Amino acid sequence: CRNIHFTGIFGTGMSALAQYLRFQGITVTGSDRLLASEDTSSIRSSLEALGCGIYSQDGSGIDKDTDVVCISTAIEESNADIAAARASGLPVIHRSDLLAGIIKTKKTIAVAGTSGKSTVTAMIFEFLTACEKSPSLISGAPLRRLKKQGLIGNAFCGGSDLLVVEADESDGSIVQYKPELGLLLNIDKDHQEIDELMKVFGVFKNNSRFFVVNQSHALARQLSKDVQQDFSTNPDINAGYVATDFHQQGLTISFKIQGVPFQLNVVGKHNMENAVAAVTIA
Repeated sequence: CRNIHFTGIFGTGMSALAQYLRFQGITVTGSDRLLASEDTSSIRSSLEALGCGIYSQDGSGIDKDTDVVCISTAIEESNADIAAARASGLPVIHRSDLLAGIIKTKKTIAVAGTSGKSTVTAMIFEFLTACEKSPSLISGAPLRRLKKQGLIGNAFCGGSDLLVVEADESDGSIVQYKPELGLLLNIDKDHQEIDELMKVFGVFKNNSRFFVVNQSHALARQLSKDVQQDFSTNPDINAGYVATDFHQQGLTISFKIQGVPFQLNVVGKHNMENAVAAVTIA
């Protein structure tokens, strides 16, 4: 497949995939209903700078060279792009199907949980980059360092087989992902009921070759595979990596992980939890 069209290309998840495939040399086109909006002009400019062809959402972006059309949950079956794809006999796939396929091709770290995913995904990517591991990235939020390079900031292609992805559970598509290493930060009622989330994350656990959970979170703890690969922010709860001695002064926090001092220019104990998760993965 060498030519993919994204319907709703300005969406966070869709634009990340579109960029990643362009980095791989695949021809990318896309459409969006917010094509004329000033709010999306910077996204459009960044995508076009990478060589993506941007069209109105009227089916005109799909031609004889298009191999497949990718959509998200937000796209209705009545959309003109889908009608054009059906008329041409082209396959229409969901964003999660495409991401699942990409995950299989890499040594992927998939970050899951009902909160904190974007922050921890960014932290892991930064840690691995600083250690010269040259990771790739598919995230749900932009990184400022990547934006300074002229990118949208939610995708990057590194030189190694390491890929860090944000794995969203909101539509249940996370069950398709089979990463090398799965990370579960927490489980709270958000897009779905707790019972359903436990099932979804249980499948994610079984699909991950290695699995890391937050032992400080009672529900996440229930899905642990190996406590020595897990992390905790409570010294009374056993885990392979434990964060202690939290202190906040102004806009800076300090703490220790396994006795090693850390300092971050962010606030809140939740960011210590995010950091120990990322350190554990790294």
